[in-house]
Amino acid sequence: MSEEQKRPAGWGRWLVIGVVVVAGLGLIRGNGHDGATTADPAPSAAASSPASGTAPSAGASAAPSKPSGRYDPADYAAPVRQYAAEAGVNPQLLMAILYNESYKPHDPELERAWQRGKPDASFGIANMHRAAFDDTKPGRPFASRQWEELPDDRDLAVQAAAWHLHDLAAQLPARPGVPLSRDELVALGYNAGAGNMLAFARGVKIGSQAQSYLDRLRDNWTKSGEAVQ
Repeated sequence: MSEEQKRPAGWGRWLVIGVVVVAGLGLIRGNGHDGATTADPAPSAAASSPASGTAPSAGASAAPSKPSGRYDPADYAAPVRQYAAEAGVNPQLLMAILYNESYKPHDPELERAWQRGKPDASFGIANMHRAAFDDTKPGRPFASRQWEELPDDRDLAVQAAAWHLHDLAAQLPARPGVPLSRDELVALGYNAGAGNMLAFARGVKIGSQAQSYLDRLRDNWTKSGEAVQ
């Protein structure tokens, strides 16, 4: 995501929202036309069309990857490879970002319920904020798409994240003066914003939340590479 988060508090609020949404879904579906009496577990999120090993054409808006079921970033290896190549970024980095951002439930209804109480919340499996999405999309294959679509179309979320990483990388100096890789700096930019990324590249000390994000990126790095092979 493009801002640092305080995860312990966020988790508690997610759980409360999850209980509310599940209860609401149970009431709606219990009295619905289909006769269902139970709702799906709220924390589950979707594996979608990319799990079959295929990815949509660049910029395609038809047949989006509808979330349904357990979410595993590795299931999105095909669109990660496609959109990383389209944006000219390292697919291992893009996959690692998805792993880093998988700490919360990626269920469309939960995301929207959370966003109603916190309008600046992020959307989609890459946890992108509205401003980041709107700044990234002009002139891109998904220029006509809207930020509100991210929870329902995971391919779009991957594509937008890939181009956001591209734009962050383009801002880095050719030779940053710190013992961090360009991919690590770009990941820090994804989490903490471009301004902080450039400060880190100049040698400004990394804060505790950004350091935690970097540590998780390193922990996820090997399996991310294996996932996109």
